[in-house]
Amino acid sequence: MAVPKRKMSRSNTRARRSQWKTSAPTLVRCPNRACGEMVLPHTACSNCGQYDGKQVLAV
Repeated sequence: MAVPKRKMSRSNTRARRSQWKTSAPTLVRCPNRACGEMVLPHTACSNCGQYDGKQVLAV
């Protein structure tokens, strides 16, 4: 197993960590015309309970 020979400097550590970025989640409009709520893709709508045009959650 590899073990670092020297302690990594604070500036190098922070420079490496500066590349860790988060992105906003992709949202799509619910295909149910009556709902139109913004939901995550490939998930059931929490507002109307439909997925792919079928009722899958009791709301």
